[in-house]
Amino acid sequence: KSAATFPDGGEAGFRQWLKNRMMISADHSYYHHHGVNAIWSIFVRVFPILQSIIFYEPIFRTCFRRMLAQLAKDGIKYVDFRAAFVFEWRKTGSEKTESDFLEFFRVFKDEIEKFKASEEGEGFYGARMIWTTVRAFSNRDIVDSMEQCIIAKHEYPDMICGFDLVGQEDKGRTLVDLVPLLFWFRKVCAEEGVEIPFFFHAGECLGDGDETDKNLYDAILLGTRRIGHGYSLYKHPLLINLVKEKKILIECCPISNEILRLSSTIKHHSLPALLSRGVSVSLNNDDPAILGHGSNGLTHDFWQTLQGLENLGLSGLATMAENSIRWSCFEDQTTAEWQADIKQGIAGQGIKAKRLQEWYQDFEKFCQWVVLEFADEIDD
Repeated sequence: KSAATFPDGGEAGFRQWLKNRMMISADHSYYHHHGVNAIWSIFVRVFPILQSIIFYEPIFRTCFRRMLAQLAKDGIKYVDFRAAFVFEWRKTGSEKTESDFLEFFRVFKDEIEKFKASEEGEGFYGARMIWTTVRAFSNRDIVDSMEQCIIAKHEYPDMICGFDLVGQEDKGRTLVDLVPLLFWFRKVCAEEGVEIPFFFHAGECLGDGDETDKNLYDAILLGTRRIGHGYSLYKHPLLINLVKEKKILIECCPISNEILRLSSTIKHHSLPALLSRGVSVSLNNDDPAILGHGSNGLTHDFWQTLQGLENLGLSGLATMAENSIRWSCFEDQTTAEWQADIKQGIAGQGIKAKRLQEWYQDFEKFCQWVVLEFADEIDD
């Protein structure tokens, strides 16, 4: 009823106004000369609005079901989500916020299981969560979040698969500054018998040798299993060799990097430099709704990359798709088990090998479809 009284177009006008408040506009994404800090100041304004709406149980259930349906429709069978646990959760019919995130994970798990059992979710493997907090927070706030993460891991061990710190790297705390907290977290996890590995954002910056850029060094030293973005990695030959040696995946998000002003176009992106050095890379989306994709999925990033990089081709896209499965967190694993599974790939014996075998079969069918569908063009 309130939306209907909106002075500029009633309910339809209100919906459009609200969407505009929760997205980065096309105009904003074009003004690269305004710099990284300017676009991030717009970007971070979105989250308080989103959080105040989405994290009420009935709304979250509806949104999450729609998200899973869109992902499955895009051909995605498994997801490692990241979410910053800085929101307030309310159960259905309650105005009181929860003191922890156990109710959130109850709903998160419930909706995943319901979707898997539905016709829409046929063949969908599931999803897990990389718990994140904000790197700019105080020691007390970060430790509180770490404690909540461990509590949730005990209650929902199959739902939480890792830990990360997010936010603008240039304005947040460096990993070296956070080492005492990260060591404490690792120690408590070991004492309590839970496996919560690191999946750090690092190198999401333009610097070369500054404190932010050095997060790459510390992410590797701290044993991260994947690196979020890793945009500045191409400047560091030694780190490239270490990433390859330690079998660390780079989660590349080209559209996000363009909109948040690290690259002005896919043709300026560091992805080809990493691929040419044999770095393992996957293509990922990053806040697709906020960045204006219109739907959840990977098609936008895959399409842009395919159109912009002439040397990539279908085989390059396939390699990155395979990598996303090879480095997925289907189950809790020690570092040794994780490394062995990645090395063995399709020849292994575990869940990951089974998923890779299924992906190979699907990709073979896709290649056969391409040959049959475009036979005339191939002959020409």
